[in-house]
Amino acid sequence: MEATSPRFKQNARAALIDEPLQAALAKLTHGFPVRRAEAAARMPEFEGLRDQARDIKNHVLENLDHYLEAYEKKVIESGGHVHWCRDAEEARQTILGICQKAGARTVTKSKSMISEEIAINAFLEENDIEPVETDLGEYIIQLRKEPPSHIIAPAIHLSKEQVAETFRDAHRDLDYDRPLEEPRALLEEARAKLREKFLGADVGLTGANLLIAETGTNVLVTNEGNADLTNNLPRVHIVLASIEKIVPTLEDASTILRVLARSATGQEISVYTTFCTGPKRPGDLDGPEEYHVVLLDNGRSEMIGSEFHEMLRCIRCGACLNHCPIYKSVGGHAYGWVYSGPMGAVLIPSLIGMVEAQHLPNASTLCGKCESVCPMRIPLPKMLRKWRERQFRAEMGSKTARWALKSWAWLAKHPALYRFFMGIGVSILGQFGGRGRFHSMPFATAWTSKRDLAAPAGDTFIHQYHKGGRGDQSGALMRKKVH
Repeated sequence: MEATSPRFKQNARAALIDEPLQAALAKLTHGFPVRRAEAAARMPEFEGLRDQARDIKNHVLENLDHYLEAYEKKVIESGGHVHWCRDAEEARQTILGICQKAGARTVTKSKSMISEEIAINAFLEENDIEPVETDLGEYIIQLRKEPPSHIIAPAIHLSKEQVAETFRDAHRDLDYDRPLEEPRALLEEARAKLREKFLGADVGLTGANLLIAETGTNVLVTNEGNADLTNNLPRVHIVLASIEKIVPTLEDASTILRVLARSATGQEISVYTTFCTGPKRPGDLDGPEEYHVVLLDNGRSEMIGSEFHEMLRCIRCGACLNHCPIYKSVGGHAYGWVYSGPMGAVLIPSLIGMVEAQHLPNASTLCGKCESVCPMRIPLPKMLRKWRERQFRAEMGSKTARWALKSWAWLAKHPALYRFFMGIGVSILGQFGGRGRFHSMPFATAWTSKRDLAAPAGDTFIHQYHKGGRGDQSGALMRKKVH
């Protein structure tokens, strides 16, 4: 897909005044985050599982070459084929070659962010092969010719009324005045349209939530069962996965699965968790005759050992998006490429370049909520700051912003001056703060045009700290902790 990340600011402004989008995003706060918290609370060992999952992926990344080779060996032993691809173009050509060899005219697809990353749909269409998204959300946005706005709920930005309008425009063979007010009606219509595609597909293309080195198995996690129909019904099954999806054993996979669904949708486990190992064997009633795995690097090997190494632990659960105040304000399309939210703001610059994605690391309050909910304990705020440091060193961004940052850095290195000027600033703001907030303020209109700015409620922290035992004793308590 075409990257519009350089236009993040314009995208964000448009999103903030898009009333239907804002109504859809408002529902996110009461959905996934609440269910995740409830699911975690029901499992006393949840935090321990997060540590285990993190350690599994750390071990894999330290020994990635070994586990990739072990995985390839097992896939070949089971009768499958492994294709190694350095970049998106190699992956596209590999998939096209498999499809053409199979005489494919139609390819059914289950939801795969990697397939979005390599823009496989447009490429197949250019070569007279019809790609059909079978995940309901992906099917909807394919009809609308839009990219996904969320990594697990691609149509989360739409209302059911917008979906109904899309179906009326796309399904012209049906009665235009048919009732589509209820979600059930939309679901049944999509199911009827997709059923013929499932049965007629020549090739099925899926992603992979995990690849198991011990058995050569691909793990697929869905709530609709469409991935099962995609990998079982066509004669050829293609698995498209990035190299960091590997885990060593079935037991390791089960550990990660226990935190994946709970972090993503608040479920104990997804409705369908499917393990695919090679083509069908003699005596099997169903399954593909050919099984291909396309392993994609696309810049990931360059991240290993870098400042962004830990980003490769990501299991694409979407928890960081669901809790991010920026994402919940502007939605996924504002980020301008495949990924969004905090994980996208870290990953996109690594994959398409810092120049193209320079605004994204700054699209964060650094509140730390993303790290606190990440099942793999990825230090996203730290990596966002690393990108900001790189931008500063490369003299990217406005001169005004760089000058302001340099000035603040100089002041912070001179504590006495810092305390003096901060004390004056806090005192002035406190006096003019009225009822504890500013509705508008010079030099802060970008903030106050959408929200109030809190006024200081008292002295600076350092001043209160040095006051020691006076007042509410907070200074004494802090000093005790420090010493």
